[in-house]
Amino acid sequence: MTTPHPGRIRPRRTRTTPAVRRLVAQTRLHPAELVLPVFVREGLTEPRPITSMPGVLQHTRDSLRGALAQAAEAGIGGVMLFAVPEHRDATGSQATDPDGILNVAIADAVAEVGDALVVQADLCLDEFTDHGHCGVLTPSGAVDNDATLVRYAEMALAQAAAGAHLVGLSGMMDGQTGVVRDALDDAGHDDVAVLAYAAKYASAFYGPFREAVESQLEGDRRTYQMDPANRREAAREVAIDVAEGADVIMVKPAMSYLDVLADVAAVSPVPVAAYQVSGEYAMLEAAAAQGWIERRRAIVESVLSIRRAGADHVLTYYATELAGWLAEETR
Repeated sequence: MTTPHPGRIRPRRTRTTPAVRRLVAQTRLHPAELVLPVFVREGLTEPRPITSMPGVLQHTRDSLRGALAQAAEAGIGGVMLFAVPEHRDATGSQATDPDGILNVAIADAVAEVGDALVVQADLCLDEFTDHGHCGVLTPSGAVDNDATLVRYAEMALAQAAAGAHLVGLSGMMDGQTGVVRDALDDAGHDDVAVLAYAAKYASAFYGPFREAVESQLEGDRRTYQMDPANRREAAREVAIDVAEGADVIMVKPAMSYLDVLADVAAVSPVPVAAYQVSGEYAMLEAAAAQGWIERRRAIVESVLSIRRAGADHVLTYYATELAGWLAEETR
């Protein structure tokens, strides 16, 4: 019997050892590419676990400082701050109060780690409104796009005054990037960067986040967040935000929208972020807790896939933990 000759082309040669695989790896992870989303809640005396996101907390102002210091020590690129106020109203007035929980948390973060991390703040009204929508409402209950833009401009100025390095426009209102950019520039905050959530989809994967911020939402946000059925529409949204002055653009969620992320990364002239959202985190944790997946490998693979699809940096609740693993690998 003649033994088949396999030929000279053997791709397996570049997979034979860890050292060879590392040498030819086409995508790498680095702590500087990771951003940690963190929650701070007004009125807490101690950190509160978020049941649907094991290992993630609602922080007090004091525990937030500790988490930020740990993140800075791990060498990650930045933090994205979300806040939960004790009191809400129809216009989200706490979002623009200099003494509101988000703005004092921004100041705390800048004082604690402002030289080590990019301090980013969520610029949206949903955590602050008593109806849970990302903007102010008309008498009929619809989200009023242009009235909301006025509030976003005011919110941007409050966050800039608190010291934010970057404001994250997550509300998906038409024109939000241009309005916020103009407001910041006119007030002398031209160094504050704008991250536009350009392709943010109306996703089922936000459920645990709504527990984290104690969302008051009834109904859904499909009239302003993107339809999960639409891929090409993302390019239009990105082009608009870039034209309006976005410094960075976002695709959200990440893992279920890697096709959109790859499309956006291929054409974007500005850096591209992607958010591994709460539901994606919760699914990994639930499967790992059941022993159905190997937790560490699955986490690394999931974030690596987001980077491979084209994200320049990744918002992930694993940022600090993952950065520690990456440091172990380089020792």
